[in-house]
Amino acid sequence: MKYPIGIQDFEKIIQDGYVYVDKTDLIYKLVNGGNIYFLSRPRRFGKSLLVSTLKYYFQGRKDLFKGLAIDSLETEWKEYPVFHLSFGTGNFTESQTLRQILEDYISEKEEEYGRNVNANTLGGRFASLLHAAHKKTGRRAVVLIDEYDKPLLDVLDTNYKGIQDGQELPLEEVNRNILKGFYSVFKDADQDLKFVLLTGVTKFSQVSVFSGFNQPDDISMNRRYEALCGITKEELLTVFDSSIRELADDLDISYEETVERLKKKYDGYHFGEKMIDIFNPFSILNCFKNLSMRNFWFASGTPTYLVRLLAHFNENINELIGRYYAASQFIDYKADVERPLPMIYQSGYLTIKDCMIEDNTYLLDFPNEEVRNGFIDAIACGYFKDSRTEPTSWVIDVTQSLRTGDTVKFEKQMTALLSSISYRFQRKQDPMECERYFQYTFFLIVKMLAFYNTVAEKATSEGRIDCVVECPNYVYVIEFKMNSSADAALQQIAEKGYTKPYDADPRTVICLGINFSSQTGTLDGFKAVTEAGVL
Repeated sequence: MKYPIGIQDFEKIIQDGYVYVDKTDLIYKLVNGGNIYFLSRPRRFGKSLLVSTLKYYFQGRKDLFKGLAIDSLETEWKEYPVFHLSFGTGNFTESQTLRQILEDYISEKEEEYGRNVNANTLGGRFASLLHAAHKKTGRRAVVLIDEYDKPLLDVLDTNYKGIQDGQELPLEEVNRNILKGFYSVFKDADQDLKFVLLTGVTKFSQVSVFSGFNQPDDISMNRRYEALCGITKEELLTVFDSSIRELADDLDISYEETVERLKKKYDGYHFGEKMIDIFNPFSILNCFKNLSMRNFWFASGTPTYLVRLLAHFNENINELIGRYYAASQFIDYKADVERPLPMIYQSGYLTIKDCMIEDNTYLLDFPNEEVRNGFIDAIACGYFKDSRTEPTSWVIDVTQSLRTGDTVKFEKQMTALLSSISYRFQRKQDPMECERYFQYTFFLIVKMLAFYNTVAEKATSEGRIDCVVECPNYVYVIEFKMNSSADAALQQIAEKGYTKPYDADPRTVICLGINFSSQTGTLDGFKAVTEAGVL
């Protein structure tokens, strides 16, 4: 099977025999259900392929759709003038990139349809092109704009500068003004438009796309189009059945266990109230091609702008996840610097895990292991940046210590890591703030250890264990305390019966009581015990 990794052109995928997950029934429904749309999806989720497929559909390329669902639905296959513009490849940290891309595209189209000498702005020239194309072909124009928001995301919350009207301004403002002028023309071009689709990761309230288009239909959370991008479980099991079997053979596990691992690693996205499970297509394709379950999607683009934005926010990531939110807080609300939650959700680092339809609230959390591990790693690298040890290397060293039962070394590794953030606690006078940072610090540590699938937060009938680390020969039941004692932590483990689930486990169970001092900002008590006594 040929996997179209990095290939976003529908024609190339079909003609060169790459695997294609047929979404054309949804495309037909989309085209015949309205004419001006906006779709938000995370990066590398198939938005560009969707736009490319629409381009060939509106060009009347019936030959490319033979045997697909739309082949039995469409009967006319009319050809329309198509304006396809993508910002996906531009480097918009350079001040002239956006204007130059628009200038080059419009100039190219003016060679085909002619230039209106009375139109001087980029927006005015583009509006004239739409009218000219309508007049020349007798059919209204189709406008497809892919990654409309990249010129803003590239420079969001940075110090890049640009020049506009002879004045130096933040490049974010320059690019925003250019886009305003370009997109605003569409409000007067309705008579020349057949179909419009804009795709992107985020919504920006500062850009007049949504007012200029007379409010396009935002289908990002429309239950009819939840599966428009990405791969459903049904599609995974049918289209990629042979690929799953090949991966199972390579991993020497069953077909069913392979599916479960794929689901845990790459599934979990939800884009509507139907809660259809959507697998990350970029990761799935790479996994099958490489026969490896690595963090492909996350490694393809670190969310540096989101880490920057979290610095503006009062809440830590552990306080954002696992909570119910009104739709207006993360869907309807347009993303900006001071409200990062919509951008974290829209970028794909959080997703809907449950919904309360009666009160229109949604539970947000990490979609899967790949995203959770990668995002925590990015945050931890900034949080523990003053540590002598890089967090990822620290995790590798700690994992080795725990696998060999070396609790003395583990204590030293914990102390070394925490020493890098002691100043944050020492300057916190408010006990509540100390508690918040304590919870955040150990949340990051627990999640960092989870990279190797050795850690799970355990809920029992008596309460929730802070941390359980399961290794081949050892099981660690860990309780963290602040400004208390290691003995108090061990007493809680005993009183709550946290080790009972492992009574029949042949591995050695080690209870770790760890106390943290807010005054020193590091460990102040560490004790390890087994049934045989103190280690």
